[in-house]
Amino acid sequence: MDEVLSTTRAVRKRLDLTRPVEREVILECLRLAVQAPTASNNQDWRWVVVTDADKRAKIAEIYNSVGAEYLAQKANTASDDQARRVYASATALTSTLAQVPVYVIPCIEKRLEGLPLVGAASAWASIIPAAWSFLLALRSRGLGAVWTTLHLAKEREVAELLGIPDDVTQVALFPVAYTIGTDFKPATRPPVETITSWNTWGDN
Repeated sequence: MDEVLSTTRAVRKRLDLTRPVEREVILECLRLAVQAPTASNNQDWRWVVVTDADKRAKIAEIYNSVGAEYLAQKANTASDDQARRVYASATALTSTLAQVPVYVIPCIEKRLEGLPLVGAASAWASIIPAAWSFLLALRSRGLGAVWTTLHLAKEREVAELLGIPDDVTQVALFPVAYTIGTDFKPATRPPVETITSWNTWGDN
């Protein structure tokens, strides 16, 4: 479990674009995902799995219309090497996204506009644990994905393409594929002692 938790990476360049992803493996991962806790036991998550090549191509086109130029510019102007690598990897995904065999779009069966902070936090708390569990389940089976949100700038266009009702909120887009190799390593992160406060903000 510790290995899965510490090595589930955002996979963009090492997605195998030639290997089919079985329907059942996606369903297995979703079965695990929906075991995650939900706020007030509201099981209002919904999942849209897109395997149709034409629909994936149209979603990729929407994604790129929002993000391709932005990501390329950030890759060229990022202030440090790690940020440049991340943006370069994200830029590379724009050229291969349409070829990724499966997209999974986690959704909430409600709209969040105008909710107070507690209501919005409760809604996100019902979908984010399940979505992350899905990504962990993929990792344990030799698959990978990346949590992307750029398409949400044109959420309604994607909703119309996929028949998603107006009262449903899309949360992310996961391009899913088997990974090329499984030798992912823990990422470099700051020591937790430097980012953790005890009892009072800033008290380490």
